Amino acid sequence: MSLAKGKYGIVISKLPVMQSGLGGVMARHFPEYDVGYCRSQEELTLLQLRRAAVVVVDISGDYRNPRGTFEQYYSLLSQYREIHWIFLVSRPLYPIAVELLMRPESTLLSDMEPIEGVVNAIRAGSERAERISQTLLTPEPQDIDDDGPSVMLTLSERKVLRLLGKGWGINQIATLLKKSNKTVSAQKNSAMRRLSLRSNAEMYAWINGTQGMKELNLFSAYGEPEEWKRTPQKDILQSLKSA
Repeated sequence: MSLAKGKYGIVISKLPVMQSGLGGVMARHFPEYDVGYCRSQEELTLLQLRRAAVVVVDISGDYRNPRGTFEQYYSLLSQYREIHWIFLVSRPLYPIAVELLMRPESTLLSDMEPIEGVVNAIRAGSERAERISQTLLTPEPQDIDDDGPSVMLTLSERKVLRLLGKGWGINQIATLLKKSNKTVSAQKNSAMRRLSLRSNAEMYAWINGTQGMKELNLFSAYGEPEEWKRTPQKDILQSLKSA
């Protein structure tokens, strides 16, 4: 099925920041699509499923009853085979995901997947998309004691880099932190100077490297399961301060 046929996509996540982030990916890279949002599969309507060409499901933080959740999606997969189902799963849930969610019309991505991986999976469609992301198949890096000295970033610089690492843009970060775009850009540039990074490519390489992940407490490109569960903005800002 061609992705362009449906012109409708669905984003499912219990986390508001994930809905916002994935919605931003759709708006930025697939502006021709209308996007519906749900917190869980129970909120899906028959009309949405009949219209949808792609459904992006974040189940990375569902640790309470993962098998039950996956079995419900297995049932939907069996009924709606014309939809390209893209599941974001954490590494501990990967074995169950392969058992229940691996079908010709589905794609498994890691919750640490780069934004480009999500975009490529959506763009490829169910017929050409990679079935399992290499990010999930790659062994977890071992902890290395000699990662180099810690870098003394300011709290503001740390928050900006963390959100950049999660795939947020300067405009989104400025809105979330209630700052101007100029201020956020200045904090990003200041952090890059402290880290002796000369380009955005070097910055993202550092963020996604072992030292950057540790420095920023950045376990996922889309948000840690517990960090973003509370919806008020002041709670989101408070959670960012825990870096």
